[in-house]
Amino acid sequence: MQTKLRELKRPSPAFGGFFDIPGKQEKLKQLDDKVNADPNFWNTPEKSAPVLKEKKVLELAIQRATKLAGTRDDLNAALELAAEGDDDYLGEANNLYSQLVQELQSLEVQSLLGGEVDLNDAVVTINSGAGGTESQDWVSIMFRMYLRFAERKGWPTEIYDLLPGEEAGIKNVTFTVSGPYAFGLLKSESGVHRLVRISPFDSNARRHTSFASVFVTPVVDDNIEIDINPSDLRVDTYRASGAGGQHVNKTESAVRITHIPTGVVVASQTQRSQHQNRDNCMKLLRSALYEREMEKRRKAQGDLEATKSDISFGSQIRNYVLHPYQLVKDVRTDHETSDSAGVLDGDLEPFINAYLVATRKPS
Repeated sequence: MQTKLRELKRPSPAFGGFFDIPGKQEKLKQLDDKVNADPNFWNTPEKSAPVLKEKKVLELAIQRATKLAGTRDDLNAALELAAEGDDDYLGEANNLYSQLVQELQSLEVQSLLGGEVDLNDAVVTINSGAGGTESQDWVSIMFRMYLRFAERKGWPTEIYDLLPGEEAGIKNVTFTVSGPYAFGLLKSESGVHRLVRISPFDSNARRHTSFASVFVTPVVDDNIEIDINPSDLRVDTYRASGAGGQHVNKTESAVRITHIPTGVVVASQTQRSQHQNRDNCMKLLRSALYEREMEKRRKAQGDLEATKSDISFGSQIRNYVLHPYQLVKDVRTDHETSDSAGVLDGDLEPFINAYLVATRKPS
């Protein structure tokens, strides 16, 4: 049986668009010239921040377009050789085609990330809910899941605050994920996550249900003004808990800041100095207050259902069932998979992509 092979057409530069790499490179050069020509550029954040953000978007687009163009060219070369009857190259062409489709699907999802702070880094907080030790163990599992997701993307993470459970697991943890579109992707994870499994802490091997909540906020850029009155802050210092070295555990280096008007509480205990932990707290507070204001606006517009609800039955956004069968299902999009082990090892992109597609606004 003959297989019909067809070369993929190379997009014409005249059409511009995503594959217009020369056009994007020219625009990037213009921005670089603008930066270099203005000696006061770095002294005016309100002017420099938008330019730097545009540069970053262009650099990412050029990088992705170059990668896609390279995959397309490799595919065309494999198709030409396969057309000459080489079955090995036919197999390679199939693999390259699958890779190209995945990259284009990822590009389609990225096109949905046009929010003001979607490009920013993310602050992720996980809190244990109903279930005691079970839920605290569930937090530790989820924490690893997000660390593995970040690792797959090549994104660094930094722990700001971690409170261990009395017997096992973690009561709550706050950490940052740094990477292009980290907040835009991870914002879909905000909500309550429910786990059903045979408890490793139950000697009778009974099935237990555990809950944990995730709240994701953007790391706010300096060009976004957040007005924080120092008199509105209550600052507490204390000794860091858990492993952290002799210096960390013997001095009151940990810092907790309460924003009295809103009741927002942030904490940092992983740095050696109180000054560093205070800086981290202010960074977390700016992010939390920004997202709080954005949430108020979205609710006022009727665009957002409340995601911060009780951490218990009936309020979850995603279910992870490990017994009596294997299934992870997002209740918002109905996206599901039986590969629960893969999901818990950080394979979250299918769920994130489904959420972004489902919540995109009509053009």
